[in-house]
Amino acid sequence: MANVMVESFEGIHFDLSKQPGKCKFIQSGFAWKPSGGGESVPFDGANIAGAQWSRAARGYELKILCRDSGIIQLDGFDQEDHDRAAKAFKVLYGIHLETKEHALRGWNWGKGEFGKAELAFNVQNRPAFEIPYTEISNTNLAGKNEVAVEFSLLAAGNETGVNGHAGEARSRGRKAGAARDQLVEMRFYIPGTAMKKERDEDGEEKSVDGSDAEEHNAANLFYDTLMDKAEIGEVAGDTFATFLDVLHLTPRGRFDVDMYENSFRLRGKTYDYKIQYEHIKKFMLLPKPDDLHTLITIGLDPPLRQGQTRYPFLVMQFKREEEILIELNMTEELLEGKYKGKLNARYEQPQHSVVAQVFRGLSGKKVVTPSKDFVSHHQQSGVKCSIKANEGHLYCLDKSFMFVPKPATYISFDNIATIVMSRVGGAISASRTFDITITTKNGTGEHQFSNINREEQKPLEEFFQAKGLKTKNEMLDDSSALIAAALKDADMASSDEEVVAARADRGSADEDEESVDEDFRTDSESDVAEEYDSAHESSGSGSDDEMADGDGALDSDPPDDERPKKKSKTGK
Repeated sequence: MANVMVESFEGIHFDLSKQPGKCKFIQSGFAWKPSGGGESVPFDGANIAGAQWSRAARGYELKILCRDSGIIQLDGFDQEDHDRAAKAFKVLYGIHLETKEHALRGWNWGKGEFGKAELAFNVQNRPAFEIPYTEISNTNLAGKNEVAVEFSLLAAGNETGVNGHAGEARSRGRKAGAARDQLVEMRFYIPGTAMKKERDEDGEEKSVDGSDAEEHNAANLFYDTLMDKAEIGEVAGDTFATFLDVLHLTPRGRFDVDMYENSFRLRGKTYDYKIQYEHIKKFMLLPKPDDLHTLITIGLDPPLRQGQTRYPFLVMQFKREEEILIELNMTEELLEGKYKGKLNARYEQPQHSVVAQVFRGLSGKKVVTPSKDFVSHHQQSGVKCSIKANEGHLYCLDKSFMFVPKPATYISFDNIATIVMSRVGGAISASRTFDITITTKNGTGEHQFSNINREEQKPLEEFFQAKGLKTKNEMLDDSSALIAAALKDADMASSDEEVVAARADRGSADEDEESVDEDFRTDSESDVAEEYDSAHESSGSGSDDEMADGDGALDSDPPDDERPKKKSKTGK
């Protein structure tokens, strides 16, 4: 009986896992089992298409290329393990173990090449680094010649590949989630133009020559190719429903919303986003207090990223009375099977209601609406207020507060320590509005909502009491201070009135005391002579001739009886 070859290696990390394990190669395939205990992860040997040996962070790495476009990384090998691994792959799978050298120059310019399973950045025909397509969550054109590539983040705390589910091998973000620090975005500057390549019958890319060749913007071509390779943009035929030109308040803009089986996509003029339904943590339907619009707020974890900005919430706005007619692009078998009782084949309702129902049916998330225990003074579900300089509305839900649109803020009742109601300053004009400061538990911070209408105080206080929230009303102390200040002002006003009344009793004596006698002049005072007065003297150094001219001018003046009468002087 022939001996069956088995090759084992200890201290091997699977797909950059934190925990090492044991890797065993046999004729039917190979398996990896964590050293700390747990189920092994098996792989079929028939799915192995190639293998590469190269230097890595933990010594040497064995990269296995799968026929289904996946990549498996095993690192932690010693240099002496190369011959054993090469022999095992040759004997067991009939595959030559290729040795690959990486570029170590540290250059940040090179050539991007799209392989079957990964994007390679080559410097002098050697790979500086590779990015598996399974680790890319999104890509956007950040500028005319710049492409931003966003990497998947591990949504759950568990490391994929250690839980025993082989089907999780291609889940996005598992490799990035294995590290303490995670790379979340990379940008490529791609100037100039490039020739578009076409695929042949085998799916391989080939250059187009002759008159059919057409130049394209290199950045746009890179972006389109990556979207296709990384399967970021779904096929149009796979969409169950599409809602066009939906206004988003956060992030600001208009996006087309494409609904798929496991994800939805936002398509804008500049940015495209693909979001998995499993990343939706909250779904809220909030009627806007203007009686015209309704807001749909979607909480995401991990948050949506746009450059350096993170958006943990999407806020969509719909006209409340705008109805749409839509038929889902879904087979009858699927409707009657997986989505029975969750979705209808046809909808003819207000748009916000249709969007909410389709989201709920596809994602399985509960739609949260404002609490019935709160009604504002104006019979609305939201209260107008501000966070710093940003105006918005605060909604009272059954288990939380939600402020929209910007910055979208969610506060769970379980995380609230105290709520303080207060005024800004002590002026009487501040009595029309008040502030709410919510302090969270464990000293994690506080949220202040300002400029709330005074009429909303009573409904809010009653809601806080109904939910058992610890509340402190500092406005009562402020009211006492305001009343005291008002009484003090009233006393001062009354004393002023008494003084005025006393002066009134004196008759004209008060006027005689304060008025100036215009006819009275002391010797020290000098009169300013009028121009037509004969006693007028020039204040300048004029000559006698000028004075004569002045006298001549006086001779032509009107008679004395037409002149203004001069006041007689009284001297002592």
